Amino acid sequence: MTVTARPAPSGAPANLIAPDTSGLNFYRADPSLADLLRIHLPEKLFNHIDPHLDRLGALAGGTLDECARLADKHGPVLHQRDKFGRDIQWIEYHPAYRELENAAFGEFGIHALSHRKGIMDWPDTYPVTAKHAFTFLFNQTEFGMGCPINVTDGAAKLLSKFGDAALKAKYLDGLTQTDMAKLTQGGQFMTEKEGGSDVGTLTTTAVQEGDHWRLYGEKWFCSNADAQVVMLLARPEGAGAGTKGVGLFLMPRWLDDGTQNHYRLVRLKDKLGTRSMASGEIKLEGAIAYAVGKLDRGFVQMAEMVNSSRLSNGVKSTALMRRAYHDAMTVAHGRVVFGQRIIDLPLARRQLMKILLATEQGLSLSFLTADALDRAEGGSQDAAALLRILTPTLKFRATRDARKVCGDAMEMRGGVGYIEEFATSRLLRDSHLGSIWEGTGNIVAIDALTRAVGRHGADAALAADLHARLDDSADVPQAWRDRLHGLTDRAIGFAREVAKGGGNESDARRATSLLYQVASAVAFAWEGNRIHAMRGDARRMLLSRLVVDHKVSTPDPFRLTENGAQRKIDDLMLGDRAASLTEVGELLDAA
Repeated sequence: MTVTARPAPSGAPANLIAPDTSGLNFYRADPSLADLLRIHLPEKLFNHIDPHLDRLGALAGGTLDECARLADKHGPVLHQRDKFGRDIQWIEYHPAYRELENAAFGEFGIHALSHRKGIMDWPDTYPVTAKHAFTFLFNQTEFGMGCPINVTDGAAKLLSKFGDAALKAKYLDGLTQTDMAKLTQGGQFMTEKEGGSDVGTLTTTAVQEGDHWRLYGEKWFCSNADAQVVMLLARPEGAGAGTKGVGLFLMPRWLDDGTQNHYRLVRLKDKLGTRSMASGEIKLEGAIAYAVGKLDRGFVQMAEMVNSSRLSNGVKSTALMRRAYHDAMTVAHGRVVFGQRIIDLPLARRQLMKILLATEQGLSLSFLTADALDRAEGGSQDAAALLRILTPTLKFRATRDARKVCGDAMEMRGGVGYIEEFATSRLLRDSHLGSIWEGTGNIVAIDALTRAVGRHGADAALAADLHARLDDSADVPQAWRDRLHGLTDRAIGFAREVAKGGGNESDARRATSLLYQVASAVAFAWEGNRIHAMRGDARRMLLSRLVVDHKVSTPDPFRLTENGAQRKIDDLMLGDRAASLTEVGELLDAA
């Protein structure tokens, strides 16, 4: 789990300014990613995507990283007219942003992997688990474009599932193209001043006109603002109040006669992060749009896209954490202070372990959730229930952890990390979006507890899944499995108690966090069991103990935490030596 620091250029003083990750292959530097993919994917599919992930990993640590830096520095510019004075709005992007698009949409087709056969010579579409391996790597270099990729993917999913034959014939191919000349990127314009999280209060109206509709109103936060195909919600004229009166519509940027549709980009947002990508405010002035699915099911249909987006959000926030970990480890190996490498200093090692643990939790829960989505789309009702609780749980905790992890990684680099020439400042800025995008922490915790647990009973599916994984982990010491069984029951029981209501909503965040912590502890044990069987390394099981010790148990604030067992765990997790079952078992027994 280590990374090798890039050597100082010939003739330059070594170890004065710590190296960065330039030139690092993010895939090769991440054995955990390959391990989890081998667990969750068929061998044939893993072997197929392995060289493609290797190429993306090299690009992400090389040319694409430089493109991301330039695109962040030189953000999009909205122009109100073309050079001939015509009222044709257009957004100007830096060439580096276009290079990022070419890689994401063209070479790797991340937006279309779940929709279009034949991408990267695979004869079928890719499962969500495989798709998000590419999401994970790409977003380590450029988080802003993660949104256009995701909403294009989501628009294709909504259209494919709910659109009529005519709409599919007209728009679906463009949304899933990897030929950049034929690609039509998607957008999702949902937020309004009147209704952010409270979607039922939106005021955009839709008036029917023949076979199409005219939209009037404003959308307040529109990412990928110049997308050619937009999915949005509006209230049909005469429809009732609340979310039941909201319909889902497809709105093209360009009309059949080649003119712009009847809506204006009022301005672009001046954002804290994701500065490479254009987010704007839109005024609808009779824009032509087409109904997608049943008009009284618009909110429910859009919620499917939101749930997929929340999974993607968790994956992307985990990508930021992994990039931050790579940077912190590069500093720790490449910087000498007080006569020692940073990696050898006890307090620095503790900080690195905190960064590592949160990152690995996000990775494990991301792939558990993606696997549940794949199985749910295959028809499993149990997986659908599991997905219902895992998605908001992942989104809630991983996005919040990313803010802390990226800040701690910046601190590892010191004052230089605060300078925009290095990636750490961009990572920290971008990390704050995750816990806001697709629902703030409060909204998502309420969704996990009040709805997923209280209304849908999804906690039963989570309990069954976690207990089954422990039962399937025979090489994990029985005493440790028993402890995890008990913690699973306690976390589920607490979530149910909070979900009952009666003034317990204020505990929703804590209950959601506990579900996340316990689920990740179980996942680590199960994954460690599998990885040991594959290649004789049981170290991942130790992460399970770290979660229980530091995220679940209530420590005595006056007790020293440094001990021999902790030092051994740190040595194993920050090193690259495999550990036997016997060695790991002794450390688990000592817990």
